[in-house]
Amino acid sequence: MRKNLFAFLLLAAVSVQTGNAQALRTPQNTNTVCLTGRRLGVTDIQIHYSAPGVKGREGKIYGTDVVPFGYTVLGFGSNVPSPWRAGADECTVMSFSTPVTINGQHLPAGKYAFFIEVHEDSSVLIFNKNDKAWGSYFYRKELDVLHVPTIQKKNLPVMQERLTYNFLNQADHSVDITLDWERWSFPIHVEVDVKATTLEDIRQQMSGAIGFDPASLEAAAKWCVDNDTNYDEALNWITSATDPRLGGRTTFNALSTRAKILKKMGKDKEADDMMNTAMENATVLELHGYGRQLLAEKKLPEALAVFQKNYDKNKGAWPTNAGLMRIYSAMGDYKKALQYAKAALTQAADDQNKRFIEGAIKTLGEGKPL
Repeated sequence: MRKNLFAFLLLAAVSVQTGNAQALRTPQNTNTVCLTGRRLGVTDIQIHYSAPGVKGREGKIYGTDVVPFGYTVLGFGSNVPSPWRAGADECTVMSFSTPVTINGQHLPAGKYAFFIEVHEDSSVLIFNKNDKAWGSYFYRKELDVLHVPTIQKKNLPVMQERLTYNFLNQADHSVDITLDWERWSFPIHVEVDVKATTLEDIRQQMSGAIGFDPASLEAAAKWCVDNDTNYDEALNWITSATDPRLGGRTTFNALSTRAKILKKMGKDKEADDMMNTAMENATVLELHGYGRQLLAEKKLPEALAVFQKNYDKNKGAWPTNAGLMRIYSAMGDYKKALQYAKAALTQAADDQNKRFIEGAIKTLGEGKPL
C-alpha cells in the first residue's frame, strides 16, 4: 500500500512540474464500489469504498502491514497512530440520512469516514467526521464521533477475494452490514427508530408546499392514526384538510380520519358526530368497508348498525345484502344470514363474488358460520 502511495505522489509531482492541470488516469489495483438503495423506513444508508484483493496473501492479511492490529503510524499525512481504513485508497465512507444505532449505540445522521481498530478477536468500529481524507493517512482522533465494539468471525469456509460490504437480514427497522475480506467478517448491526424518523420526515414535508395540499394533509394525519402517535398535530393537519375555506375535502376517508383522531384523544361525542357525518358522505363500498372493519374488530353491534344503514341508504344495492349476510353469520343468526346471502347472489357483480356467495349459501345452509 505504501508503494501505491509513492506512485500517486510521484505522479502528482510530475503533473505540477510540467504544468499539466490534469493527472493521468490509469487503472488502479482496487475496484471502487458504491452501494446505494438500502432504506429502512425513510432512512437511506450508503457505503462508498475501494475493494482491495487478497492476491495470494491468504493468511497474511490481518495482523500484518496490510491490516495491522490496533493503531499504526503510517509515516505520511498526520503521522499519528491510525486505524485501518476498512478498504483501500480513499476513506471508506458511510452515510445515514437519519439518526441510527450501530450495535446498539447512537449515531447522529451524517456522512462519516469509517475505520476499524482491528484486533485478534474483538475489534472496534470507528465513525469519524473527516470523510474527505485519503485513507487513514490523515486520521484525526479528535474527529471521532463513535467507537463501538464488534466481534468478527474468522476462518470462514469460503475465501472472499475482493473486500466487500454486504447487506443482510433486512427487516422493517434494522439491517446487518458485514465487511467481508479473506476469511474474516466484521458485523455491523444498524437499527432505526422508524416511527420517530418517519414522523420527523412527515413534519419536514408538511412545512413545505405540500403542507397546503388537502390530500397530503389527510395522508399525514392518517399515518399518525395508523401508528398511534402525534394526535395534536394530526388533528391540526386533518382540520386543515377538511376545512372548506381552504379547499378541504369532506369525503368519507377524510372525515372518518378526523373522527378516529378525536376518538383517540378522548373526545368521544365529537368523534361520534364526525363519524356520522362521514357516513352520510360515504359511498356504498366505503360504508361496506367500514362495516367490515368493525366486524374484524369484533364490534358486532356497531357493525350491524353500519351494514343496516348502508342497506337502507342504498336501497339494498350490491354489496349491502352481502354485508348483512356477514354480520348475521357472525352473530349466529344463520337463517337470517342465509336470507341475505340468497339476495346477494342475484346481485353478484362478477364470477369471483358469485362463487363466494354460492359457497356462503352452502355453508349457512349447513348451519355453519362463514
